[in-house]
Amino acid sequence: QVHFVESGGGLVQPGGSLRLSCAASGSIFGIIAMGWYRQAPGKQRELVAGISSRDITNYADSVQGRFIISRDNAKNTVYLQMTSLKPEDTAVYYCNVFPPGLVVENAWGQGTQVTVSS
Repeated sequence: QVHFVESGGGLVQPGGSLRLSCAASGSIFGIIAMGWYRQAPGKQRELVAGISSRDITNYADSVQGRFIISRDNAKNTVYLQMTSLKPEDTAVYYCNVFPPGLVVENAWGQGTQVTVSS
């Protein structure tokens, strides 16, 4: 059974930066692709970035060049470094398996709130 716990969110001004962390339980972490997803109020959850077990990365157009996804398999952790944040990045951020078609529905964590506002 896999389970995810997100952390690192907060309130930041436009143009600021945050680093999110996702700790995963389970022994399969090192062999699965991981993704960061977000859900803004009134909107559906969307993919932000994904990283394969071999560190091949994939980004949504809206965050390309501003966000970097990385992973530390020794710590069962995936990170999302966010820079040049915009108000439209405001959302609850979650991690789960990548790509979206393979997410583990009963493994969604509580997420971490990111609010970009002056």
